[in-house]
This record gives sequence, structure tokens and C-alpha cells, in this order.
Amino acid sequence: MKVHLDSIDQQILDILIENARTPFTEIAKKLNVSAGTVHVRVKKMEASGIIKGASLSIDYNKLGYSFIAYIGVYLDKTSKTRFVLERLKNIPFVTVAHITTGKYNIFCKIRAKDTQHAKDVIFKIDDIDGIVRTETMISLEESINDKKRLMHYIFSESSFDF
Repeated sequence: MKVHLDSIDQQILDILIENARTPFTEIAKKLNVSAGTVHVRVKKMEASGIIKGASLSIDYNKLGYSFIAYIGVYLDKTSKTRFVLERLKNIPFVTVAHITTGKYNIFCKIRAKDTQHAKDVIFKIDDIDGIVRTETMISLEESINDKKRLMHYIFSESSFDF
């Protein structure tokens, strides 16, 4: 399926990235198009795979989970990667996990209440069969979390045809 994203599509994406719950009628008013146009264009972008669902931003600090750490995981065998990932999925405080090349086999992000809670989570991770050791980096502050900059760069570089 070949899809061309024009400036209206790009503006729709811009608004939805900022707030995925923005009503189509509000987007239509901002862009001076009909709500039906917005609906059709969003459906087209969903069908082509450009838009994959919608997400909600949670302020975990307000829920008491302000501690963020990144855990580099070393495995005894790379063949245990899937096994370890399945075990990591069972730890709700592991919010992101990537299979990586380089220093670590897996790189995780965890959220915890405080340092004691983070230590407990890290010990749980360390206890998973197949993990040789872990390396922890504590996040002091999330300084950049901008989903729009890359999208704007991509749109300025090409016509974004599929």
C-alpha cells in the first residue's frame, strides 16, 4: 500500500503525538478541515501502519514511583535471551527491555518507589536463571523525551512515501 503524507497528515500526527485523546472535531477546527477528513486520514495512517494505536502518558512521580534506573544485563548464553525476557515480563517494575548488541545482552528500564525498592527489584532481576550479572545506572533526570523532533526531521528530509 502506497501512502503519501502531506502537510495535513503531518499536522494531524503533530497534534496526536502531543495528546492522543484530542477529538477529531478539535483537530479539524485547528486545521480548518472537516472532522470526516481527519477521521479518514487517521484511519488511512492506521491501515498503513504509520499509527499504531494510541498511548497515555502517566505521571509515575504522582503515583509514588519517581526512581528510574537502567539495568544492563549480562547473560551466560545468548540462547537464554527469550527465557530471561519472559522472566523480566513478570516483574512489573521493568517497564522497558531491549535486546542489544555490545556490552549488554539486554538493557532494561525500571521504575521504583525509592532506592530500597530499586535494590529489591535489581536483586529479583539478578536472581533470574541465565543472568550472570547486571550493571545499574540511576537516572537523575529525564532531560529529553521528544517524539516530535524526529518526526519533523523525517518529514523535512523526504516525501515519506510507502
